[in-house]
Amino acid sequence: MSAVKSKAEKRFQRFWAAFFIILTCLCMVPILRVVSMSFSGKNAILAGKVFLWPVDFTTEAYQKALSSGSFVRSFWYSILLMLGTTAVNLVMTVLAAYPLSKKDLKGGAFIMTLFVLTMYLHPGTIPTYLNVRDFGLINTVWALIIPGALSAYNMIIMCNAFKGIDDAIYEAAKIDGCSDVRTLLNVALPLVGPTLATLGLFYAVGRWNDISDVLYYINSSSLYTVQMVLKQFIESINISAEEGLTTNLVAENVKAASIVISMLPMLIVYPFVQRFFTKGIMVGAVKG
Repeated sequence: MSAVKSKAEKRFQRFWAAFFIILTCLCMVPILRVVSMSFSGKNAILAGKVFLWPVDFTTEAYQKALSSGSFVRSFWYSILLMLGTTAVNLVMTVLAAYPLSKKDLKGGAFIMTLFVLTMYLHPGTIPTYLNVRDFGLINTVWALIIPGALSAYNMIIMCNAFKGIDDAIYEAAKIDGCSDVRTLLNVALPLVGPTLATLGLFYAVGRWNDISDVLYYINSSSLYTVQMVLKQFIESINISAEEGLTTNLVAENVKAASIVISMLPMLIVYPFVQRFFTKGIMVGAVKG
């Protein structure tokens, strides 16, 4: 019986392994095509010969993208903005989740209800814009940080992670004379490290990819993120006919090179954080 079950489990695992391998390959096709176009020559792109492999290999598109001062400046600015925003988001999330995870917090259930209501009763774009304007945040970097400083959904996840810590650990820390702040920093946070890393990645990816708040609140080009500059790049780039005669470029491979460059930070960071995902989602487990 166990042998039959073992064979059935192996077939099941092989089937789903093959399924997800095929699905992953299909999902990689658009990315590989963009990368291929970024390294392909003008004639190959115009002839429609580029699919998953570069044709007439050239790096001129990257030279063109990196020679754009606004793109390079916005790229590094976006990295700093992403790091700062993620730090603010995590601090706000922890400071809200830790006290709400305590069973003896007076009014904790009511406060948690207010947080949950914000997930269902969003005021909308126009009231949010008017609120940001009235606080004098329009055309400042704070308009990209403060309005989204806390996600109620992520706060609930972090709160459940804190609740998953065995009460005996908190009691031991209290007996040892730890204050609430020291218990949070030295006891609770190390135990929820995977959840913290996972939420940090969620916040970082959200900030890096977001462009709506830049469209709404930012007028100065010096505060444009790389996604906003990339949007303008894709909409307005037009390599002149004279330049096309002397270079191996068309608009498509310059756009593709810009897209590849903008993807690099997330592609570099993700492998280091991915190992925390499995642990991070086990927010209800009791740690001893």
